[in-house]
Amino acid sequence: MRTLLSILLLTTAFVSFAQDKDREAEALLIQKKANNFVHQGNEMVSEDNFIAAEKEYRKAISEQPTNIAGTYNLGNSYYKKGNYDEALFRQQQAAKNATEKSDKHKAFHNIGNILMKNKQCKEAVEAYKNALRNDPTDEETRYNLALAKDCAAQQQDQNKDQDKDKQDENKDEQDKKDQENKDQDNKGDQDKKEGDDQKDKGQPKEDQQNKDKGDEKKEQQQQPQPGQLSPQQIKNLLEAMNNQEQKTQEKINAEKQKGVKVRTDKDW
Repeated sequence: MRTLLSILLLTTAFVSFAQDKDREAEALLIQKKANNFVHQGNEMVSEDNFIAAEKEYRKAISEQPTNIAGTYNLGNSYYKKGNYDEALFRQQQAAKNATEKSDKHKAFHNIGNILMKNKQCKEAVEAYKNALRNDPTDEETRYNLALAKDCAAQQQDQNKDQDKDKQDENKDEQDKKDQENKDQDNKGDQDKKEGDDQKDKGQPKEDQQNKDKGDEKKEQQQQPQPGQLSPQQIKNLLEAMNNQEQKTQEKINAEKQKGVKVRTDKDW
């Protein structure tokens, strides 16, 4: 029984070992085919045939998606053609899939270069820092990092100036609106004042004109017509007659007083 169990274990181990060997052989074959595509792509690039080179690099990536050389070189091909968005995407893939520090360093270095082309200086600073973390001895990366820092500082100052200009513009616009509102309020106050002044006059100008015409008509009515006495003349005439009558009566009374005998003795 023990002998049989030992045989089974040995058989299982052998089969597993054989399967591992097969997988390794298959992986090596895939890698070899992918590298061949990369090699052909490199030859196309040397001939400035970027379209054919892109095709070969894509074959390499399709054969082995984690193939760093294919992804990295495809990114470089896009960079040379000026297609920075695609170049950035491929270099980021290469940096993600890379297992060796040297490969990561090259990918991050190129990512920094692409970001500088896109005027993304702040992001480029971080890319160059990542490159130096994987290879602190690369002086070219260190030099590019200094350039990226200067560029980022200039962009920050420009952004501050733009923000200040925008704030000043918004303030000017708000001041303009406030002045317009103030002018509108002043106009409303002026209209109200004019209305109050008109009210203080007692009536509108048109009504005042009508009143003046009425007073003029009344004065005309009071003036005597030709051949007629005015009310004032009639009043004066009546007063004169009353005065004359009063004088006449006083004269009659005085005559009567003269004809009466005055008694000097008391009547016991």
